[in-house]
Amino acid sequence: MVPRLKRIYLPPAADDGTRVLVDRLWPRGLSKEAAAVDLWLKDVAPSDGLRRWFHHQVALWSEFEARYRAELAAPERVAALDRLAALVAAGPVTLLYGAKDEVHNQARVLAALLAERA
Repeated sequence: MVPRLKRIYLPPAADDGTRVLVDRLWPRGLSKEAAAVDLWLKDVAPSDGLRRWFHHQVALWSEFEARYRAELAAPERVAALDRLAALVAAGPVTLLYGAKDEVHNQARVLAALLAERA
């Protein structure tokens, strides 16, 4: 099963399933009630250093993706990634992200990686 992707600023929907925030920082200006997050999985988010380096510059996307995948392969990240994979296998999951760019964000990388693992 492939997770759905959604900006956290969009309202929750009945078919979202388990809503998992995959950002390291809480989204600005959004209350926890409005976000309706079931799980905030910071351990699968890009590191602060990688997030700052990328800074949503599309020209850096390929290198960001490679560096992010390398981070996710680190032993301390594998357990969190396994937890996310188990959630996706169990039922509908929506990966929530705060980025304005719906194509170039960490949720896309996570969804692709989960699909490869399945």
